[in-house]
Amino acid sequence: MSTPLVLIVGRPNVGKSTLFNRLTHSTTAIVDDVSGVTRDRIYGDVEWNGKYFRVIDTGGYVPNSEDLFEIAIREQIEIAMDECDAVLFTVDGRIGLTPIDKEVADILRRSNKLVFLLVNKSDTPNYEVTKADFYSLGLKHVYDVSALNGRNLGNLLDDLMTHLQFSDEVDTETRLRLAIIGKPNVGKSSLVNALLGYDRTIVTNIPGTTRDSIDSILKYYGEEIVLVDTAGLRKKTKVKENIEFFSNVRTYKALWSCDVAVLLLDSMLGVEKQDQKIIDEAVRRRKGLILAVNKWDLLEKDTGTAKIYTDAIHDKMGSIDYVPVIFISALTKQRIFKLIEIAKKVHEERHKKIPTHELNDVLLPEIENTPPPSSPTGKEVKIKYITQVGDHYPIFMFFCNEHRFIPDHYKRFLEKMIRRHFGFEGVPMTLSFKAK
Repeated sequence: MSTPLVLIVGRPNVGKSTLFNRLTHSTTAIVDDVSGVTRDRIYGDVEWNGKYFRVIDTGGYVPNSEDLFEIAIREQIEIAMDECDAVLFTVDGRIGLTPIDKEVADILRRSNKLVFLLVNKSDTPNYEVTKADFYSLGLKHVYDVSALNGRNLGNLLDDLMTHLQFSDEVDTETRLRLAIIGKPNVGKSSLVNALLGYDRTIVTNIPGTTRDSIDSILKYYGEEIVLVDTAGLRKKTKVKENIEFFSNVRTYKALWSCDVAVLLLDSMLGVEKQDQKIIDEAVRRRKGLILAVNKWDLLEKDTGTAKIYTDAIHDKMGSIDYVPVIFISALTKQRIFKLIEIAKKVHEERHKKIPTHELNDVLLPEIENTPPPSSPTGKEVKIKYITQVGDHYPIFMFFCNEHRFIPDHYKRFLEKMIRRHFGFEGVPMTLSFKAK
């Protein structure tokens, strides 16, 4: 069972971003008095009483007209209903009930989703009376809350957790889960169909024609690999931002549950801003990662084109230069099965364990030759012992004195040294420093 997904919805400037920041204990979402400042969709994790769920701040819009605004709100929520387990419908208790609130409530009631109505900006008990008007919306769970100071959010979370479904079972899945991710119309469905040898998903030249996120089983030399085709729009939408929103929800859900992600790029476009966001999320989640440049057959090239292209990608990605790049064509099936071999290798690298004695024998001499900078007090910082921990991805523990003063640039030096000696291609890792 996957981690529950909860969406925060509502018209602009009702406090959705403030609520997101309060729930996730972060300042990721931008908060401003001007309505519609949230442009990108924000994802975060919430922990309450030892259980976790994921939350999405759906943001707001700065509309060109009232008609466009109503279209945007309606489409955004209709799209979100396909993906979420529960909704936190946020309204402004100080302004009161608005016609747009009523329209949103109508959509939510028809969806048959679990909905919690939050009458926000109820900063003190004196505001409790303001929620009375909102009972007319016909929603069962109504709370007067303050996202700013946290009032009544504990009660809300207690009730929410009793309605969400959490799995107490240990994940025993042993098959490689391979997510095919990327922007709309880069060829994700075509790649899945080419790998499977039949049309499992609809393919057109219209971005976003995949209706649902589909898991398929690829039998590869007797081994079963789960392929996840992630992209999709349920229908054409009138507002461009909703296309990106829906695609993002599918992409991130697949990314959270996979072992290795294949980020598909268009050879004509390279790594764009949205691709970089997906890469950053894959690294943050410590997922195996491969960059597959599709439509390679359409590009004019010579013997050095692939290396130049790879170098340009790695240069753009900065410190994330350990990700393998492969050039494929889903149309002609060029190198698509080599892609599977690389994914299997990255999966193995992600679970590779280096013996402690080998780590110390190889790394400590180099660290002695290039030690970390001294602490601000002038005391020598000395790394004395290294070991690898972690079951799902590599974590390296460095035991040392003055561990708080090891700078980021030296941590990058240590990571590159580990990769130079032991590999871990395509695998993000964590370096942790403890007092010895």
